[in-house]
Amino acid sequence: MNLRRLSSRMAEEISRSTAVELRPSASTATKSKSKSLWPSLLRWIPTSTDHIIAAEKRLLSLVATPYVQERVNIGSGPPGSKVRWFRSASNEDRFINTVTFDSKEDSPTLVMVHGYGASQGFFFKNFDALASRFRVIAIDQIGWGGSSRPDFTCKSTEETEAWFIDSLEEWRKAKNLSNFILLGHSFGGYVAAKYALKHPEHIKHLVLVGPVGFSSAEDARNEWIMQFKTTWKGAIINHLWESNFTPQKLIRGLGPWGPKIVRGYTNTRFGARAAGTTLNEHESQLLTDYVYHTVAAKASGELCLKYIFSFGAFARKPLLQSASEWKVPTTFIYGYQDWTNYQGAQEARKDMKVPCEIIRVPETGHIVFIDNPEGFHSAVLYACRRFLSPNPDNESLPEALTAA
Repeated sequence: MNLRRLSSRMAEEISRSTAVELRPSASTATKSKSKSLWPSLLRWIPTSTDHIIAAEKRLLSLVATPYVQERVNIGSGPPGSKVRWFRSASNEDRFINTVTFDSKEDSPTLVMVHGYGASQGFFFKNFDALASRFRVIAIDQIGWGGSSRPDFTCKSTEETEAWFIDSLEEWRKAKNLSNFILLGHSFGGYVAAKYALKHPEHIKHLVLVGPVGFSSAEDARNEWIMQFKTTWKGAIINHLWESNFTPQKLIRGLGPWGPKIVRGYTNTRFGARAAGTTLNEHESQLLTDYVYHTVAAKASGELCLKYIFSFGAFARKPLLQSASEWKVPTTFIYGYQDWTNYQGAQEARKDMKVPCEIIRVPETGHIVFIDNPEGFHSAVLYACRRFLSPNPDNESLPEALTAA
């Protein structure tokens, strides 16, 4: 999701929320017919892990390709690390929610990592197309979606990065994966890039879709944010940011009214203000239900926000500073109207010693894979042509896509 605009958009929806209704799922509708309404009324935040998994299944019912859902055990923390994935003396194991789609034999493996405030189900419009060419595995990062949500105990940027990178590595070990393509969107792109810097031996190609982290507030192009912070509005928002106030906390605070706000957001972002393709009513309903349950659940991974980014979603440790250390061939994919700046990737490419290309997809904002699924698929297939085509050097950039 757009880290800069999400909070303000949701806040705007509050005044309109009474006119917006979240259509209940079949199971919710059944419960509403119950003679006793007290259980629902007494539950201020009407969600749970079971609700998340059920909403995920309903959303993925739109996908034709068969898949297997599993919770992969990653233990209680990375071996030898002081950073644990929960504050407990029980050494309780943690799990990464994982879906693996059926594929043709010998298809290259594509691991997909979602962005901030999202979960793997956001790729629901892409799984069929990509599974026809790859062995697709999508995960919920630790602290999000249907994965374990340990208490967030990190107190620094370094610890927070390790929290995500090391949990991803423990998941890779548990799945016994190697030589795979790693795709990350937005904050997931940041995590994927940081993972590739630490464990390049396992990845044969890196695909970063609208990745955050390639610029900082000190960048001359971002002077506007420094000027805004000097205003009273900017000071308040910056205080909330440094206090680790997240958009998810707003949804939880609204309790049973939270679903209406999420409905307003999804209707607006993927309907009236869609940068490209709009969702139909059924898709919007299922996505809304899924988004609500994933964002309203226990706070965990979301609390990384202030440690990874300063106000304005600028990285505290910009990836641009590590460009010379890059060891994995990389493709960047950006929407034409993406709020993340592809010029940051162009700057990074100057220092990279590995192949790097930048592709822009038309009629898209930050969530490229929903705004223009076909364009996104074409960009991914072109990015991975070395593993899909017998003559990759003869492949040309698909029409409508632009190289930057």
